[in-house]
Amino acid sequence: MAPLFALDIGTRSVVGIILEEAKSGYHVVDLEIIEHKERSMIDGQIHNIVSVAAVIEQMKTLLEQRHGPLKKVSVAAAGRALKTATGTMSVDITEHALINSEDINRLELGAVQKAQQELLSSDTNTAENQYYCVGYSVLHYLLDNERIGSLIDQTGRFASVEVIATFLPRVVVESLLSALKRADLEMDALTLEPIAAINVLIPQSMRRLNVALVDIGAGTSDIALTNHNTVSAFGMVPVAGDEITEALSSCYLLDFPEAERVKRLLFEEDSVVMNDILGFEQQFPSQEVIAAITPAIDRLAESIADEIKRLNSTSPQAVMLVGGGSLTPALTNKLSAALDIPLQRVAVRGLDALSEVTLAEHISSSPALVTPIGIAIAAKRAPIQYMSVTVNDKTIRLFELKEMTVGDSLLAAGIKAKQLYGKPGLALRFTLNGQEITLSGSHGTPSVILNNGDLVSTKDPIRNGDSIQLLLGEDGHSAEAVIADIIEMESETISVKINDKTVVLKTVVMVNNELRDIQTVIQDRDDITVQRPVTLRDALNVLNGDSSNRSSLQSVILNGKRVHLKSKPAVYSRNGLPISLTSRLEDGDHISYEQYPLSTVEDVAKELGVQLTEQITVTFNGTQVTITKPRFAVILNEKTVEPTARITEDDQLKLTPVTGQPITFSDVFAFVDYQLPAGSATSYKLLRNKQPIQFYDQLFGGDDLEILIT
Repeated sequence: MAPLFALDIGTRSVVGIILEEAKSGYHVVDLEIIEHKERSMIDGQIHNIVSVAAVIEQMKTLLEQRHGPLKKVSVAAAGRALKTATGTMSVDITEHALINSEDINRLELGAVQKAQQELLSSDTNTAENQYYCVGYSVLHYLLDNERIGSLIDQTGRFASVEVIATFLPRVVVESLLSALKRADLEMDALTLEPIAAINVLIPQSMRRLNVALVDIGAGTSDIALTNHNTVSAFGMVPVAGDEITEALSSCYLLDFPEAERVKRLLFEEDSVVMNDILGFEQQFPSQEVIAAITPAIDRLAESIADEIKRLNSTSPQAVMLVGGGSLTPALTNKLSAALDIPLQRVAVRGLDALSEVTLAEHISSSPALVTPIGIAIAAKRAPIQYMSVTVNDKTIRLFELKEMTVGDSLLAAGIKAKQLYGKPGLALRFTLNGQEITLSGSHGTPSVILNNGDLVSTKDPIRNGDSIQLLLGEDGHSAEAVIADIIEMESETISVKINDKTVVLKTVVMVNNELRDIQTVIQDRDDITVQRPVTLRDALNVLNGDSSNRSSLQSVILNGKRVHLKSKPAVYSRNGLPISLTSRLEDGDHISYEQYPLSTVEDVAKELGVQLTEQITVTFNGTQVTITKPRFAVILNEKTVEPTARITEDDQLKLTPVTGQPITFSDVFAFVDYQLPAGSATSYKLLRNKQPIQFYDQLFGGDDLEILIT
């Protein structure tokens, strides 16, 4: 089996390891450490790709001289770069058929998009395409807000999924790739530095304990926490070994490399010799030097303790320290005090803690080697493999935390989950007879996904070099309707006969207070009223105007008092059978009725026994003449009207007696066409029953009137 080449690209140095898998575990065949010639790494991030690539190439050349050509390498990304976010996606499934696996896949991708949005909303300085989604896990499925094991074939109102997704900033990975490419190396596998250290020091069986692992390097201190059988949190503080080196440099006027050398000796020697920048050589007891830099050690311990408590909400049960910075004098004591846990529960762990790892004879054991060895082992056990695919002719890099799918590539390409379906058509909203109605537009069609020309789904696996094409689905059509589509009616008109008179009842349609027909196209926000006359009352209204009020006239308000009438409403029948005014009519019905109920002032007066007029019949020059004279003034709703005026139940009727002369001879001329002689030589006589009479003498019924010309 070929050996594994791994690199730990740190802030201060690059560690190269050649690792072989042995029967009992792993054997470190070779290990080299080359320090950066300049500050090309800051807080675990590559800032000078050319400079870092030169160190990697130097490392590669050195190890190739001993072990032959090296083409692939495993590396780690800084723990501070790892981002996690949760996302939830819900869809309305009330009008959906049974949920299938593809529906769930699209729902999960939508939740990952939500997680990505959550990540971006917490970091306003990033753009969406600056993160790689390196994987996600489903936390819960929910149906109508209740957790459920699977959504397959379920029905309900709402389906939801909650996921936790993991992201890496692209700049972290791309800078690693660029540095390796310059050194003519291909990334074999990628892991994360905190995961690397925790995988070799805290096996799965120990993760039920609440333990903090702190990898103290030169520029950063990476923190990983375990609890409840899982890795519960990652964190980082930009304070590490360089803080102590800089404190030494300031206190004793040492250049940085000399201060770094002195710092390493403090852990091993009782006294140290140092050369300051003025050229003087001085020797000091190690404890005196440690006392001088105690404030810097305190800051390092407090920074680490504060971040642990922030991530863990409280102090953990134990703390493990690895990395070169873990050898800082008195650090374990300071951390114990800052976290308020027993000193024996804060320990520096070296390679002796790795029971399955053996070292070649020339390699000295050191806590600084735990993370590099962990990178090699983690890359072997659970690598994040790298692949390239194209999505709509755009090259996308993916890092496999699991078997990668078409959906993963679409997410990495920044394609929204909603783009996997055509947009639904616009809804049509309007009111019908005061009730709000919404007609939904049609659904969009699903997008078509092709991988190397073959039809695939979002869950189908992909391989390095695949070419994926997304053919967008068609958008749905907006809702359309005419008024006839939304009202239930067999015919627009009904024709009936009432006492042999044909009456046609026609549906009345008003749109925004304007008369329209039932074939009118409905527009968004229209206010529609549809009045369909179908009852006997409707038919009588059409036939005789306000006949419905006539049929219901049972009392009147006469001179300020309500007076009840004795007349009964008309009796109606349809096709020989009795019906009421509210009965629905059918086309072709024959309606008959026996009488009209009261409807005019004259009708009401007659019913009440009130004679509105005085009337007599006389004979005038041989012709019968009927003379009528009002006895009452008729006032309806404060207006003088004729006795034939129509009246309703709540109208105000006043009948005022008229105080005038009785019917006289002079009144006859209002009802006959007769002219008295105009000449002065002509004389005439007025006779009643052959007896002379004057113009203003009272007449009586049956009188025989004459005018004689003499």
